[in-house]
Amino acid sequence: MAAKNLKGLRVAIFATDGVEEAELAEPRKALDEAGASTTLFAPKAGKIQGMKHDEKGREFDVDATLGEANADEFDAVLLPGGALNADALRVEKKAQEFVTKANEEGKPIAVICHGPWLLVSAGLVKGRTITSYHTIQDDLRNAGANWVDQEVVRDKNWVSSRKPDDIPAFNREMISLFSQAAQQTRRAA
Repeated sequence: MAAKNLKGLRVAIFATDGVEEAELAEPRKALDEAGASTTLFAPKAGKIQGMKHDEKGREFDVDATLGEANADEFDAVLLPGGALNADALRVEKKAQEFVTKANEEGKPIAVICHGPWLLVSAGLVKGRTITSYHTIQDDLRNAGANWVDQEVVRDKNWVSSRKPDDIPAFNREMISLFSQAAQQTRRAA
């Protein structure tokens, strides 16, 4: 499948220490290759530690801090997983406010693994169909989501997947969803 043209699309990525390396690196690479402009936001400047499941992986350079994140300046959001990453981000008010505003404006949100914890803490999952890593299905259901065990799920402006093995399907659906936003961005320009 040919990559969709995401030229002009600005994607905010939220992550911190403990992010699942593959769930940050591979979707970001797919977005960059499709022409999107990606910005990695974290609570602190510098670098964040990626993980390969329970072992340290590579570090990632932070582009900007959460305090600098402005939803008006972005067209889409990527939320990679990793339990430590997602558990730390879910309590960051700035991250909650960003995804809430993006969702209210119908901007696409791609989320994988434990990433939906931020959406739960922001109060956004009620009535939504979503998947995630199986260990957080109770959190999603208890917050009112329709949790399903599928490789990739698309519900309105959201796309979600369960784990690193799902990344090829996740990337395909993320690029497809984000391309709709890219077309709208180009029409508005």
